[in-house]
Amino acid sequence: MGIHAYFRSLNELERIIRCPGKFKFEEHSVSAHSWKVVQYAKTLADIEEKHGVTVDWKKLYEITSSHDYGEIFIGDIKTPVKHSSMELRKLIQQVEEGMVQHFIEEHIPEDFKAIFRQQLREGKDESVEGLILEVADKMDQVYEAFAELQRGNTEKEFIVMYRNALVKIKHIKLHCVDYFLEEILPDMVNEESLSPIDIKRITEEALAL
Repeated sequence: MGIHAYFRSLNELERIIRCPGKFKFEEHSVSAHSWKVVQYAKTLADIEEKHGVTVDWKKLYEITSSHDYGEIFIGDIKTPVKHSSMELRKLIQQVEEGMVQHFIEEHIPEDFKAIFRQQLREGKDESVEGLILEVADKMDQVYEAFAELQRGNTEKEFIVMYRNALVKIKHIKLHCVDYFLEEILPDMVNEESLSPIDIKRITEEALAL
């Protein structure tokens, strides 16, 4: 089927719902998540460049726009499950990467296989672009969980998601992380809310870790 198979498969990302099995005021698809991660990453990269950091924009767009493509094959596995142990995380990543590679071998024309292997690779690494992807990915978890908590959703998983994502972001050494924590997060936390959940306290506890 050639590259048509890849283009056709993208529709499946619209039907995969994040954080399955939990009550949510608002559903988010993997496709919508990927789009938001790209938007976050653009601004985060701009902040890095303002501090003199060189950003490989082609790489950044490749890894942010495709970072969850493998979920077409395995679905969205809840973050607490996925990260419950390093061994499990590695096994899930191996399965996901193996299925992506199988898809490329089976459907992508020979002339494009190397390109697709590059574009659909695991993008989170210690490079500037890989770290920006990590921050952007966790930022969307923060925003998704915050929106649920702000509306009064008492599902414990969203508190855990919010706290863990903030802790992860805090420990990534980038200029854009400092900006997020000092300029963006306070605006978020100070939004008016009728929620019975003390979001400000949860935020302060996470940042103290």
